[in-house]
Amino acid sequence: MINRIRAIRKDKGMTLADLAEACVPPTTPQTVGRLETGMRTLSTKWMDRLARALGVEPELLVRGEEAAAVQIVATLGERGPEALAKPRDALPPTALGGSAPLMVLAIDYPHGEYRPGDQLWLREIDPADAGRAVNRDVLVPRKGGRFAFGRLIDRQGNKVGVLPPGHGEKQQVVEAPAWIGVAEMLVRKL
Repeated sequence: MINRIRAIRKDKGMTLADLAEACVPPTTPQTVGRLETGMRTLSTKWMDRLARALGVEPELLVRGEEAAAVQIVATLGERGPEALAKPRDALPPTALGGSAPLMVLAIDYPHGEYRPGDQLWLREIDPADAGRAVNRDVLVPRKGGRFAFGRLIDRQGNKVGVLPPGHGEKQQVVEAPAWIGVAEMLVRKL
């Protein structure tokens, strides 16, 4: 088994010390480093602890040696493409976003910046956490099996305000939504 702890930690912008401190109970950066390099056995208990601290599913921390992984081979910087010293596993952004349910909104007609054929991957959040989704594109269920889609612009009490994409659209107010789907990733074929 190959572990992806280092790749996930770096993708999350965490140092060894950050990850060690985020573990419950906290551990040492040296222990995390040994787990990353395989110098210490990665038990299911450690997988659960590290996964919680990283905000990912435990299964994401490892992959089989025979399973081909998509690799990051270069970065595109100010001076153009540059090779990495050593390729590393590419992890889908949706895997790094947490454990809340994912859903997809398929785009069939152009709306604002979205084109037909696009898929907008959304992560479900509790409406009480709507404040952290302000100015993000969201899908909100309404009564009668309908939805509101657009930029979350307001939250007051149990109501949220959504501004649909496009010119001249009026704000839609949804009272007491069961959930809010926050846009996390746009998939567009080239």
